[in-house]
Amino acid sequence: MLFSFELQNEVAKKDVFQPFAEKVRDHKDFVSHWAALKEIRVEYFGGKDFVSFMRNHSELNDILESDRSLEPEDIANILLKKKLLVRCDRVVKSVRPGKKKLSAFPSHLEIYDYQVFSEDDAFFAWTFVKRRTLWQTLLSFFWPFLTLAICFFLYPHQVKLLIFYPCAGVLLLILCVLLLRAMVFCAIWILLGCCVWFFPNILAEEATLKELFQFWPQKDDGKQPEWKVRIFYEIVAVVVVLLLRRYHASDEAATARFANLYSHSNASLNGRQLYQF
Repeated sequence: MLFSFELQNEVAKKDVFQPFAEKVRDHKDFVSHWAALKEIRVEYFGGKDFVSFMRNHSELNDILESDRSLEPEDIANILLKKKLLVRCDRVVKSVRPGKKKLSAFPSHLEIYDYQVFSEDDAFFAWTFVKRRTLWQTLLSFFWPFLTLAICFFLYPHQVKLLIFYPCAGVLLLILCVLLLRAMVFCAIWILLGCCVWFFPNILAEEATLKELFQFWPQKDDGKQPEWKVRIFYEIVAVVVVLLLRRYHASDEAATARFANLYSHSNASLNGRQLYQF
């Protein structure tokens, strides 16, 4: 009988902390970020942010009923024990070149060995699936049909072009920037032996939006390449340019014959028009 009462009490606590965790996660003032954890995208937050949030929103403690007087650290530890949270650590623990300190919110995480709450450089990811609202469910259901309608039959041809050309233009711009920055990097690396990226890598997940629009590159502290390696790639580049010039250059004789044929055809067409007139 006593064991049954304790079991029911434990289930009741789980039911209390589950809605509490959902309420905290959905709160508009709660600061959270997204990262990759073992090929899974998770939503996580910092230990300091959780403590600060709980102290500024003490009214959420009423959801815990009999445990409303617990400290934020104790609440977080209970969430960890109930598997509603998992403590994580950053994968990259060294400072990137050109940076003075580690990123405040890393994009790659790994599970920490000791599942205990801490405020000092500790990150915690939610383990439960976030509930969707009704409009999100309806939008996710109708969005594929709307996409098919735009691409195929319902929308007029002008609307299709209005959607297609901006998307194709943005994609072409990204590809051109990637190609241009690679060509500039190769040219400067071969000639001067310096690694210069005039734009941050667009494909890098750790690059922020501010870094993407930073034109001037960061100072390169890497090891300079050997002159033998540079000479080898210089020879390879010259050979590639000569091959392209040899096999993809326009044939001057064929161009002259085409121009002569085009001029004769225009002359004969003008003569016929004058004759009919």
